[in-house]
Parts: sequence; structure tokens; C-alpha cells
Amino acid sequence: MLNLRYLAAGLAVLPLALAMDAPARRAPVEQFAPLLRAALDAPNGMAHGVLAGSVAVAFKRQFGTGGDVDIDVSTIVRYAQRGCARLRVDVSQEGVKLSTQATPQQQRVRFELNYCSDGLPPRSLATGEAR
Repeated sequence: MLNLRYLAAGLAVLPLALAMDAPARRAPVEQFAPLLRAALDAPNGMAHGVLAGSVAVAFKRQFGTGGDVDIDVSTIVRYAQRGCARLRVDVSQEGVKLSTQATPQQQRVRFELNYCSDGLPPRSLATGEAR
């Protein structure tokens, strides 16, 4: 016989399990700044986007690919100054050809920066909570 208590508990965690398997939604952005601010504001310290506009078109033309330029921002450490953190930015694109003879492949670039929601670097690097 089916125990309704176990069924209810299983149904309660189903949305969480589905969310963990679901790919991150990517907001179209023409600059990095909106994603940097979104990561600062996000409870999990992360933001995901896809480059859009003329810069995205130039990347695709330069590297001979139709692949999107994906951007993932994650918070490394939050600083004591409100709205400031050390952020890691991962940029990737599928199907990149670095020369006309090259085999298309995924290319990645990673960089880190200190950033505040006002667009300026923090006044102090004293830490708040770690991520």
C-alpha cells in the first residue's frame, strides 16, 4: 500500500531536483555589466547570459561559427563593502576556428575582477561572507 506521507515528501522535492538538472537560463546581454550586477544581487552569487548585438555578430564572424558566446559569472568572495565582490567570469563559444585549417572546437576564457554594483572597484578588500 502506498504511504501518502512518503509520496508527499517525494513530490515536495521534485521541483528542486528538476531545477538542479535544468540548464541555466541565459539572458541576452550586449555588455558584461548587467551580468556582473545580477551576480552581485543573486542569492547564489551567479548569473548566466549570452552575448547579443553587434559584438556577438563580430565574434561569430571572426571565429567562423554560429555558436553563441555564453557568459557565466560567479561570486568568489563578497566584500564587507555592500554590493561588492570578487567575481569570476567564464566566456565560452562552440565551433571556434582559430585558423582556416583548424578544426572547430570550444574556446574558453576565464578572468576575475573586483566589482561593485555602482561599476567601481571596492574601496576595501575586507571580506564579508565567502562563496
